[in-house]
Amino acid sequence: MTRPFRFIAPMPRLDQPAGRWRDAVRRIEDLGYATVSISDHFTQGWMMEPVVAMTVAAEATERLRVLSLVLANDYRHPVLVHKAMATLDVLSGGRVEIGLGAGWLQSDYQAAGMPLDPPATRIDRLDEAVQVLKGLFGPAPVSFAGSHYRIEALDGLPKPVQRPWPPLLIGGGGRRVLSVAGRHADMVSVNPRLRAGTVTPSVLADATAERIGQKIAWVRAAAEAAGRPDDAVELQTNLLLCRIETSSSRAREAVSSLAATSDTDPRLLVGSPAVLAGSVDQCVEALQASRERFGISYVNVGGDLEAAAPIVRRLAGS
Repeated sequence: MTRPFRFIAPMPRLDQPAGRWRDAVRRIEDLGYATVSISDHFTQGWMMEPVVAMTVAAEATERLRVLSLVLANDYRHPVLVHKAMATLDVLSGGRVEIGLGAGWLQSDYQAAGMPLDPPATRIDRLDEAVQVLKGLFGPAPVSFAGSHYRIEALDGLPKPVQRPWPPLLIGGGGRRVLSVAGRHADMVSVNPRLRAGTVTPSVLADATAERIGQKIAWVRAAAEAAGRPDDAVELQTNLLLCRIETSSSRAREAVSSLAATSDTDPRLLVGSPAVLAGSVDQCVEALQASRERFGISYVNVGGDLEAAAPIVRRLAGS
């Protein structure tokens, strides 16, 4: 099944008066983006609490969907995630998408005095949290006894508008977390690995077409092993570069400049779903080719929303 394209815009920065911030969110809706997303961090200049920002963005718009891309599971108990997201789904008329990840940014954990457990522990905890969350969105009280969470006959209220639950996204870059995503998620955000606990130059080497293809294969293998249908998962990616250029030479220069930040051969980025550079026509063709090859249909374009708007107009919903 070929899914229609949907496009994500990042949440406007809170570096402007609140009224202008709301206007910027409305502009995202007017440009035709399907969704506005927000990350979940304490440090490195991140200002907004994601659930609050999602709530205000939903209230300021009529159609725009709101997505956490992604909530760090270690920062919130799944009972609290359920309560917040179920409430927002009701109040927004069913426009919530819940993105979850295992947590990774070392500076967040250090600043908050939280232990950064090994990846395997964090991913196991995420797996349990997703099971709790899905259960709480269901019709009956939930009991759960795991290694990390224990729930006793808890009825998850309110019941969401979107059934059986608001679409659930899991993001990650390693085999173990992407396998969890393949088993449980409605959407999977396929990313470079961030095992070091910070963004390093190695992210580009892990965003080549070959590596992304391997990651998607892990997702699909896990989904198949769980008995899920072939079309169960919508694939999402975050563009590391989105440069609209009428000049082919300037487009190549943009890719080369990106590659130089990590001493990567720019030829390795040719065909990567995470790199988009060229004219509007060329970018449209590249996204269509990426969907054909990888199945990726849900795309976070990054920061230059106005420049990417012609692509969104051409492809959204098609």
